[in-house]
Amino acid sequence: MRIAFLVAPEGVEQVELTEPWQAVVEAGHTPRLVSTGPGRVQAFDHLDKADTFEVDQAVADATTAEYEALVLPGGVANPDFLRTDADAVSFAREFFQAGKPVAAICHAPWLLVEADVVRGRTLTSWPSLHTDIRNAGGTWVDTQVQICGDGPNTLITSRKPDDLKAFGEAFLTEFDRAAQS
Repeated sequence: MRIAFLVAPEGVEQVELTEPWQAVVEAGHTPRLVSTGPGRVQAFDHLDKADTFEVDQAVADATTAEYEALVLPGGVANPDFLRTDADAVSFAREFFQAGKPVAAICHAPWLLVEADVVRGRTLTSWPSLHTDIRNAGGTWVDTQVQICGDGPNTLITSRKPDDLKAFGEAFLTEFDRAAQS
């Protein structure tokens, strides 16, 4: 299974990229780093620069047909940048239109708000996003992992780095379920 990880050129919370990435690799799937441009992305450990990672594909050149699922890592700046990029917004929206599962952690649901795909869904996030999610027609809950939907078109969300283990287990289970549908 090929899984897209969509991140901005700068601002992704490193652990929210690397731990889910490693979980995907350990499950025998193929992660691919997609960003708004080629080159390397600068990850952060909260507000401090961390490692850089090579981009596999620019979002403008990516299609949902190439991937079975989408992971949206957080970080405050990462989704804020992505939601101002039309290609990134369209790419995320197209996963929902294609009925493919999406996993988002921490601040990443900001991109989903911008893509107008949270209406009628129940999700969790970093607590400061609750008003944005409610204003976009979603229901916000404070839980470690929230799964909304069953099989294809499932949205798996989580709150923060402390929830990463549960997040990885949940999205891998749901991605496998969707692939078997």
